[in-house]
Amino acid sequence: MATPPAALAFSTDNCTIGRAMAVLGERWTFVVVREVANGIRRFDDMRRHTGMPRQVLTDRLTLLVEHDILRRVAYREDGQRERHEYRLTDKGFELFPVMLAVAEWGDRYYADDDGPPVEFAHRDCGASIAVAIRCAEGHELAGPRDLVSRPGPGVKPFGD
Repeated sequence: MATPPAALAFSTDNCTIGRAMAVLGERWTFVVVREVANGIRRFDDMRRHTGMPRQVLTDRLTLLVEHDILRRVAYREDGQRERHEYRLTDKGFELFPVMLAVAEWGDRYYADDDGPPVEFAHRDCGASIAVAIRCAEGHELAGPRDLVSRPGPGVKPFGD
């Protein structure tokens, strides 16, 4: 009989991946983050650009503001009522490596025959951006098989 994975001994009740996905896991949520990251910050522009239903966009913006990923900034065009646009917070900017990793994966498996619709480049030198996995000592891992998970300080035994 095979030895069961060690992870079966630990609870997933406080899993930070699960908690993060409770906020980010719905398709349209990351689309909103993408739009704001690309400079599309106003509700009507986002709705028009994505085709997202009005209520879905409202719900996603509310969620992202509540979780301090976006912040609302008031603006008023001449003769119009005050409205809001959305900006990434520091917490929102920290999602860039996640977005880049998803984009790399999507480019590899889901791009059209012509290639990906967007490329990411270093602002200073113009070189392409790639996500890398590094340990705290600075070693770059060749791939996910070069890492292992281990219990962290917040681990709780399964069944407690």
